[in-house]
Amino acid sequence: MARTTLIAGNWKMNGRLEEAQALGRAVAVGSDAAFAAGVELLVCPPAVLIPPVAAALAGAPVKLGGQDCHAAASGAHTGDVAAEMLADAGCSYVIVGHSERRADHGEDDAVVRAKAEAAHRAGLSAIVCVGETRAERDAGRALEIISGQLAGSLPDGASAANTVVAYEPVWAIGTGLTATPADAQDVHAHIRAELRARFAGETAQAMRILYGGSMKPGNAAELLAQPDIDGGLIGGASLKAEEFLTIAGAAGA
Repeated sequence: MARTTLIAGNWKMNGRLEEAQALGRAVAVGSDAAFAAGVELLVCPPAVLIPPVAAALAGAPVKLGGQDCHAAASGAHTGDVAAEMLADAGCSYVIVGHSERRADHGEDDAVVRAKAEAAHRAGLSAIVCVGETRAERDAGRALEIISGQLAGSLPDGASAANTVVAYEPVWAIGTGLTATPADAQDVHAHIRAELRARFAGETAQAMRILYGGSMKPGNAAELLAQPDIDGGLIGGASLKAEEFLTIAGAAGA
């Protein structure tokens, strides 16, 4: 089954207004080639920058996403953003369970699952992140950790239409380290097997699995050539339009 490659840019806590607008415009200008090649582009700016970035992307085939959401639709949750608010702002995706949220904010699998359910409730696709630390990998527990996170973080109603899984080898984020394409494929294949064991029908085969471990222009083509790597969750390289679009070009090659 053919799966549409998704190249998603996570801008994290980066960008002031003018920078975000300029980056959005630059991605928009280069997006037609990716779209023509059958690649889906997505950018996830900080929440306060979503409206101006949406304006910068107007008319371009680039999707917009949030970096996090609260499980509740409204309420006394100072500083949080509801999935419904993201949808109102023009988002179609939201990242949940990113390793930085798990580490910095103590989010466990139950919290991530509730946020993914909130995304579905609001009509958004949830990008559910899983991945092991260096200590867990060195201890030979990588696949065990990932299996547990998948079981705890994915809602029962997950489908290819509303859920994307992103594999983040935590030890490869911002460290300069990257899993080899073969190592990355092994983990992606394990994730695919876990999806098959849980979900009936074509869901497991159709659900996209992104690689989120420092994908760059120099390694994108080899990573994206692997059979179970369906795109990338891009961090640093997404802050430079040329690099981001080069990765998208590698996906469409």
